[in-house]
Amino acid sequence: MKHSSAYRMAATILHGFDEYRSRFKQITLDASRRFRDAAWREAQQASAERINLYEEKLHETRDRLRRTFDDDVLIDFETWREGKHHYTDLISQRLDYELAETFFNSMFCSLFHHRHIRNDWMFVYSSRDRAAHHSGIERCRRLAVQGDWEAAIRWALAQATFETSFDDLTHDARLGGDFLEHYLPAAILDAPDVDMEVLKSVFYRNKGAYLVGRIKGGGEQVPLVLPVLHDEGKGLHLDTVIIEADEVSIIFSFTRAYFQVDVQVPGEFVQYLQELMPDKPESEIYATIGFFKHGKTEFFRALNHHVARRQDQFIIAPGVRGMVMAVFVLPSYRTVFKIIKDRFDPTKDMSHENVREKYRLVKRHDRVGRMADTQEFSHFVARQDHFDPDCLAHLLAVAPSTVHLKDDKVIVEHCYTERMMTPLNLYVPQCDAAETRAVLKDYGNAIKQMAAANIFPGDMLLKNFGVTRHGRVIFYDYDEISYLTDCHFRHIPEPMYPEQELAGEPWYSVGPNDIFPEEFGPFLFADMRLRKLFYELHPELFDADYWQGLQQAISEGRVIDVYPYRNKQRFAASEDNGLVY
Repeated sequence: MKHSSAYRMAATILHGFDEYRSRFKQITLDASRRFRDAAWREAQQASAERINLYEEKLHETRDRLRRTFDDDVLIDFETWREGKHHYTDLISQRLDYELAETFFNSMFCSLFHHRHIRNDWMFVYSSRDRAAHHSGIERCRRLAVQGDWEAAIRWALAQATFETSFDDLTHDARLGGDFLEHYLPAAILDAPDVDMEVLKSVFYRNKGAYLVGRIKGGGEQVPLVLPVLHDEGKGLHLDTVIIEADEVSIIFSFTRAYFQVDVQVPGEFVQYLQELMPDKPESEIYATIGFFKHGKTEFFRALNHHVARRQDQFIIAPGVRGMVMAVFVLPSYRTVFKIIKDRFDPTKDMSHENVREKYRLVKRHDRVGRMADTQEFSHFVARQDHFDPDCLAHLLAVAPSTVHLKDDKVIVEHCYTERMMTPLNLYVPQCDAAETRAVLKDYGNAIKQMAAANIFPGDMLLKNFGVTRHGRVIFYDYDEISYLTDCHFRHIPEPMYPEQELAGEPWYSVGPNDIFPEEFGPFLFADMRLRKLFYELHPELFDADYWQGLQQAISEGRVIDVYPYRNKQRFAASEDNGLVY
């Protein structure tokens, strides 16, 4: 039987998706081996490979389509309409159907340059409101606690599919059990029917492995996360226990690299995680377990639904306007939209492609909880009356090659989206003394932790950092970002005579990558009170030797870990800097 062109096109796209999923699973399942072998550099490389994999397989599939079909077939909308129906049938029994739909969408957008977005030809809306049926696959292991919390922790750790044994499982179980007895709500501790459940799949990221589940009893539930570390030469140990929903949300934050975790039924898996973190959008949960492209699909659908209700208009984002990016927001939606200006301020010597490469760098890199994840959109369209007139006038003025009008529509040819945060320069003036001290400490920790991951932010001004709803300081302006190892940190040379120190120009040569940490104070803080406090909290940041030491550690291949929870929560906390070498 000879199939139609539309059927063969659908089958070719699904074949490309199957190749992507197969390699994605291979990389993901090998995370347990990398954890066993403490192959931390390899783990970083695998994370980047898996992120790049989607575009690689998309391009391979697009090339295959172009070799197989004439151009008039590939640009025929009736072929795509019929192809979508065939594709829907082909994926109807799949457990990952929503990911397959997103791959089909990506192929359509790749060929049509993100134009002609209609549900007739692609999956603007999903092919089904819910999965055709529950898979019946058991996701969790369960245990009736019966008041013995130490035994429950021992069970959770011992039953996990680690390929390395614990150094002292009895000790870890006692620490974990004592923690739960001390911090669990009384309603759970006093309940006669308490259950502990843990997902069978282990979550791997950086140098950590995480068991994730919940504790239920007395009509209540709390999330449960057990971070496990591998001490080379000693074995595994439980690092802490996390049961606060906000703390769990931070572990699954949009500011961190995507977990490597075996997910058999993505929709059911995401639903379970959302029950643990009800305030976290579904799009972010898909992204945090590696399906960032489908996370983008879910974000787009949710945004369209929100905008259609017309609660408010897009406005220019509060804060100091950027030299490179124009930023606008929908106040009722927790997202900012960033477009690259046509012309940059004179102090910014870079091109549009330079800026886009910086954002690609961050996408591929470990964000260590201190850099916001971004989604990149092309040909974003909204009605003109969805924009505040002043906002629209500003965008048309600063980026006419990117933003333009067509009838009653505003078309944004290219933009980035990020989670909305309060700019640090607006946040600090609202703080009392204790809050100021806390946020400046976290600001310095953010800089240190990015540096530990081989990232130097470049422009470290407060306006380029934001504060999340959890009070964490996050970097979000990437146009001057660089690898730490590409920087040249120097001490300011001593002047040879007094007149040199008083001169308007430096008395020493300055190379293009030279950085003088001693100059950070006046650059970052005009307010002398804040400058003195920051120096008190983080004096090492003003010393070139500190930065050179980090560079040396990175060059020697040492992977510096950054914990996704507070250092004081750790059972064996060392220095109060949140880093482990």
